[in-house]
Parts: sequence; C-alpha cells; structure tokens
Amino acid sequence: MAAVLLQQALPDCIVLSAGLEPPVGADADPRAVRLLSREGVDLRAHRARAIDARLVEQADLVLVMEADQRDWLEGLHAGARGKTFRLCESIDADVPDPYGGSHGMFAVVLGMIRHGVDAWSTRVQQLENASGCEETS
Repeated sequence: MAAVLLQQALPDCIVLSAGLEPPVGADADPRAVRLLSREGVDLRAHRARAIDARLVEQADLVLVMEADQRDWLEGLHAGARGKTFRLCESIDADVPDPYGGSHGMFAVVLGMIRHGVDAWSTRVQQLENASGCEETS
C-alpha cells in the first residue's frame, strides 16, 4: 500500500516495493486491494519481491515499517546505513503488518501509511527544491 501511495505523491520519483522475507510473487492481500480500490487506487498488479543488495545500493532512500526492520536491513547491507528510515519516523511509530488481519486493521494501517507518505513526500519535495535536482528513487 505504501509504495503505490508514495508513487502517487511523488510521480517524478521511482518508487519500488520490496520486503525483507516476503512470499515472493504473492499478490497483495485482498483486503488491501479492496480498501485502496474504493479510493481509485489499483493494487491488483502488485507482486511481492525481496529486497536485495542491488536495490539497496541503487536507492537514495529506503523506507521500512518497523525499527527492527531498519536494524536488520542495515546489519545485512552496509549500504543501507544512513538512508534507511521508518515510514512513520516523524511520529516515532512502527507500522504494524496487517497481512492476514481484519478489514479494520487494514484501515488503521492505511491511515498510518498515509501519514508517513505525506510526511516523506513533503520532505523529498523540499530536498528536491533545495538542491535544484530531480529525485530518482
């Protein structure tokens, strides 16, 4: 959900989604698909994939949902240090994984994701404006 919303907020950036240990190739949870489709966002094409060293090295910014994920990723890929942050860092919160949860849980998590997307898209746009260059990932 986060990647598709961040891509909408930052259309000039390349936004990719990858998990630490996802069920590679799996579709998005049907509850997430339904929730976002009500808002005109199509998540049906999403397929899970795993993050790897190449993705980390190419990224300017890596957003994770939980502090433990940041720590794990930075421990595994030295290139992640200094550019990996929680999506809801601005409110010092981890975003719980709603996978397999209720529709209500997905709605709560979507609200948190929207907050994080708003905060990060604003920050990225500020940095783009300050540097005079275009962000690419």
